[in-house]
Amino acid sequence: MITFKQEQNERRGKFVILENDIPAGEMTYVWAGKNKFIIDHTETYKEFGGKGYGKQLVMKGIEYAKEKEVKIIPLCPYAKKVMEADEALHDMIFK
Repeated sequence: MITFKQEQNERRGKFVILENDIPAGEMTYVWAGKNKFIIDHTETYKEFGGKGYGKQLVMKGIEYAKEKEVKIIPLCPYAKKVMEADEALHDMIFK
């Protein structure tokens, strides 16, 4: 079973994807003001590679941004690739 957990302090946060309660990867972000945050790192742990967890983490970050009505600066190359590849996500990118 796949689940997510979010950890956040005042300025930084992350989403962790868990497979059967075992951490399988994470996506980290940092707030850049009140209307945007930066996705600065996305990682799937080696033993969980090839399962699409990285994209699921980015999508979880996008879902969170939509809930908060904010934009994303995708500094992480993988997050940028995911967001630029899907035209429906272009409006979530802070320009």
